[in-house]
Amino acid sequence: MAETYDLIVLGSGPGGYVAAIRAAQLGLKTAIVERELLGGICLNWGCIPTKALLRSAEIYHHMKHAEAFGLSAVKPGFELANVVQRSRGVAKQLNQGVTGLMKKHKIAVHFGDGKLTDKGKLTVTRDGQATELSAKNIIIATGARARDLPFAKADGERIWTYRHAMTPKEMPTKLLVIGSGAIGLEFASFYGDFGAEVTVVEMLDRILPVEDEEVSAFMTKALAKQGMKIRPSTGVQKLTPSAKGVTAEIKDKDGKVTTEEYSHVIVAVGIVPNVENIGLEEVGVEPDTRYHIKTDEYCRTNVPGIYAIGDVTDGPWLAHKAMHEAVIAAEHIAGEHPHAMDKRNIPGCTYCRPQVASVGLTEAKAKEAGYTVKVGKFPFIGNGKAIALGEPEGFVKTVFDEATGELLGAHMVGAEVTEMIQGYTIGKTLETTEAELMGTVFPHPTISEAMHESVLAAYGRPLHI
Repeated sequence: MAETYDLIVLGSGPGGYVAAIRAAQLGLKTAIVERELLGGICLNWGCIPTKALLRSAEIYHHMKHAEAFGLSAVKPGFELANVVQRSRGVAKQLNQGVTGLMKKHKIAVHFGDGKLTDKGKLTVTRDGQATELSAKNIIIATGARARDLPFAKADGERIWTYRHAMTPKEMPTKLLVIGSGAIGLEFASFYGDFGAEVTVVEMLDRILPVEDEEVSAFMTKALAKQGMKIRPSTGVQKLTPSAKGVTAEIKDKDGKVTTEEYSHVIVAVGIVPNVENIGLEEVGVEPDTRYHIKTDEYCRTNVPGIYAIGDVTDGPWLAHKAMHEAVIAAEHIAGEHPHAMDKRNIPGCTYCRPQVASVGLTEAKAKEAGYTVKVGKFPFIGNGKAIALGEPEGFVKTVFDEATGELLGAHMVGAEVTEMIQGYTIGKTLETTEAELMGTVFPHPTISEAMHESVLAAYGRPLHI
């Protein structure tokens, strides 16, 4: 006899475990299926441990520049194995936290490979033993994995994905990073701060291509100032690993091909959804044109009773988007009436040095959409707290609809902007205009005052520049 539930969640990443918790809160008998570790990639091999690594790099950077703060640090150094060990400890602690949450909410956890076998039916296989589960509703939250280059599969020795880069066996001396999105730049920043000679190549004409053009230009200069080589409009044609390193054939924007040597390569060129061998074909779930699962505004697939959330669906592929979809799906299943996701209000964050954060439309996208815009920009050099912190590099940029004053987008680069962007995200969610933002009291001294000044600047009223 199959074990019967109201809801089965396939995958326990940030989308999966949040869906299970919200469903349990709403009184649904819930099970979750996980083939590896509770918390999924994000908690164990992504968002969380990378931030622990980057925190170590940030502290090491400040140690090397202690004199700028009137301090002394004699011959600061690091042990890479200890840096990695701390990162793994942080991930383990949070994994245990998710385990505790499953117990607290009385969610049944089944470890193994889950596969849909029929409508409302799922088989979990572990060590050759199969367990049959059934539920009226199933949420697919199987996530995604790193995309390999078609001509060079990551081997964990010389060619790495993000997962290899999180637990390195050795420190790269000369590192090639292929791809300049969030993952690529975060690892470039981490290894660069610990002394590796870093080159970043990007096929498109600028790094961080989804960000505002002014942010991309600023980051290009900031990273170059740190010693990185930034090469947009450049592609890698071939990688040949050896015991000593990797030979890369690189084609620049003028079509010139050069052969270059690196100690290691990190491939950060996107993700592939985990849709294989989970029974989608058996039950008739339709993929979209990029093999992600197609869903509607309430995360429903084309098959009644089957929902999908997170990286296995259309982008943006962010943990907080998955968590929000999880709540929408669980509440819809429970008969609640959740608001549909508005992707314009999903913030994006890149935790390199300096940090990058944004929400809404870039200036260019707003103009493409037909808006006449008012744009404000305020540099960190005009902010007292940023100067006191020794972090005067950066700016805040805001984009408004001239006709209505609606906040269309906000774009930030500099210290702690990943913490500040939520202020604008709340503003967008509440459909605020420049009037409310101008009338908001910002505490002094804080870097967040630059947010206020950027709004004022859009309307010709900045106070400190």
